Amino acid sequence: MKFFITVCFTFFFYSLVYAQVLPFSKASWITAVEKDHPDGNRPCPVFRKLFQLSKPFKSASLQITAHGLYEAKINGKRVDDGYFTPGYTAYRKRFQYQVYDVGALLNQQNEIRITIGDGWWRGTFGNGGKANNYGDDASLLLNLSIVYTDGSKETISSDSNWQAGTGPIQYSDLYNGETYDARIAESNWQPVKINSFDKANLVLTTTPPVRKHEEFKPVALIGDSIIDFGQNIAGWVKFSVKGKVGDTIKIRHAETLDKDGHFFTGNLRTAKATDTYIVAGNGTETFEPHFTYHGFRYIQVTGCKINKTDFTAIALYTDLKSTGSFSCSNPKLNQLQSNIEWSMKSNFFDIPTDCPQRSERLGWAEDASVFCGTASYLMDVKAFYAKWLMDLAAEQNEDGCVPATAPIAWGDNKDGFAGWGDAATFVPWALYQHYGDRTILQKQYASMVAWVDYISDASSDGLWKADGFGDWYAAGPATDLPYLDQCYWYQSTKILQQTAVLLGKTKDAAYYGQMLKKIKAAFDQHYLNHIPNTQTAYVIGLQFGLLPEEKAKNLVALIKANHNHLATGFMGTPYIMHVLSKYGYNDLAYTLLNQQDCPSWLYMVNKGATTMWEKWDAIKPNGEMQEMSLNHYAFGAIGNWIYENIAGIQAAAPGYQVIRITPQPGGGLTWAKGSYLSKYGLIKSEWQIKNKTITYAISIPKGTTAIIQLPGKAVKTVNPGHYSYTLTYKPIN
Repeated sequence: MKFFITVCFTFFFYSLVYAQVLPFSKASWITAVEKDHPDGNRPCPVFRKLFQLSKPFKSASLQITAHGLYEAKINGKRVDDGYFTPGYTAYRKRFQYQVYDVGALLNQQNEIRITIGDGWWRGTFGNGGKANNYGDDASLLLNLSIVYTDGSKETISSDSNWQAGTGPIQYSDLYNGETYDARIAESNWQPVKINSFDKANLVLTTTPPVRKHEEFKPVALIGDSIIDFGQNIAGWVKFSVKGKVGDTIKIRHAETLDKDGHFFTGNLRTAKATDTYIVAGNGTETFEPHFTYHGFRYIQVTGCKINKTDFTAIALYTDLKSTGSFSCSNPKLNQLQSNIEWSMKSNFFDIPTDCPQRSERLGWAEDASVFCGTASYLMDVKAFYAKWLMDLAAEQNEDGCVPATAPIAWGDNKDGFAGWGDAATFVPWALYQHYGDRTILQKQYASMVAWVDYISDASSDGLWKADGFGDWYAAGPATDLPYLDQCYWYQSTKILQQTAVLLGKTKDAAYYGQMLKKIKAAFDQHYLNHIPNTQTAYVIGLQFGLLPEEKAKNLVALIKANHNHLATGFMGTPYIMHVLSKYGYNDLAYTLLNQQDCPSWLYMVNKGATTMWEKWDAIKPNGEMQEMSLNHYAFGAIGNWIYENIAGIQAAAPGYQVIRITPQPGGGLTWAKGSYLSKYGLIKSEWQIKNKTITYAISIPKGTTAIIQLPGKAVKTVNPGHYSYTLTYKPIN
């Protein structure tokens, strides 16, 4: 009960800190009066307001949100270059709004137009592909605050004086695509309805929006209808066309072709992933979608003759700052690095999704958790994950049960699975280690406590047994779930105990310290002499500190018995390389990394992958396609090991104030280099083998201390400030 009270207090605190609802105190939720559409193909409503300014103004700001996704224009110009706003959150408890400086868009005579797409709010979404998960309305809430040069103020709010109609966007859905009829103008203006929807759950957005990024021109035209853009992305296609009135162009999207070269959509589940454009006949017309996106490399075009120069694929993802880089002498590893980055970009789409192509795209907690270390190296994800963690906590049950996905698009949370629920503790701790900011631990502490207490309450005789997902898509035999449950309970409790110490919560630290001993004692009694004979069982036990060091030999034996291949899934894969390197088997880790056949990372590369796959053999050796995602970042967690061991950049203290530089040359590489932009500045580590000599070049920023540990050399501590040097010597062997 005390932890339920703590959780409630935390949510109340969030409402005080983040729910800045004052800007909307005079605004009303307004809704368009829509016709019934039995087929579900609802045109996107358009809201408009005409107004004039009677005197010179100094500044103007727009506060806006919507049930659905909005595109806001003032005098025909977008108010921002962000898309898919107001974003996706645990809508029932946390609903975002945005604020824009729009002074440069205003004239004496003005018009505001807001188009709203179904989005996550009422579009088809979730594993079941249901519509109206959160509501069946498309509504707008808006304030335009104007400050005049004479000091007076005026606010234009969403109210009964607005009008609503429809326009050319006849249908738009995240999974199914968008239909745009260029013959139709925005019209049929009607009065709006006033609704008493909740405003107490409004929170100011804390992360950048989804924006346009890289553009790709076709690399090949296959037959007379299929275009290959050369890179699997999340985004959409912009194209130009010149045709007759009523000509209909359809664009279907796919990640791959099958082994016979046919357009393959078997892994999209129920997603139609089709954009439709109906020509107005006014010369050259250009179109790109508004409220949908697709995961694709290929498109199939019907309804017009294809000119490759008329089509451009545009990548869309949350606008996060790039912070890390890695490259080496092996082109296949460089392609793997690119694949990891592109799966991250494709799936960091306002929330950390599992995939961008099929009828799913959910915030699966295990995926987000295991990839956090890699993501934190590649981009500044601190605010991105912090926002998602607030949604995870918001969806947490009163008993502390953590959902497998956040936000939850359907029903109630009845999950509480090992690995997935442990994101509540693993992710805040990983963010603290990477960024050195205790704030995330303070904000998530109540959620962390509630999760560990939930497991404790669900346990019996010191053992936790949950019916979870386990080592998802393991390449070898499944690992017993109760064993994994116990391991994850131990690790979450250890993280919580360490967090309590950091935050000065003495009583909690003592309490969870005792709990930790009990969990370990039960593990020793039931599992220490009965370890499941799988790679993942040893990897998890060793990684979490439950198994003694000598058990690493058992892991090595299992790998060698498997012809030096891994047999792990979503749980074991992120840690297997770290465990091998930690216990002195770095050469074996390189062997796994360099494997060319299935299961391995480079098998995907050899099959032409440009992103990470959901399953090791999503495309089988004979070319047969499985109905699996080809853009799934979980197995991309190998990136963390690449940066920490090949480049050798590690955080020896939270936030990289103390840096450990410990590169481990091997695997036939002749050079490698990595960099990371920490809050103190750029960290660089490079090495090159030439004429049987290794040259290291290391650079650390001011305000940090570096512990430099090179193979065969004494440890050097560099302190303080910036330091760079080149060390040359002959390898020991």
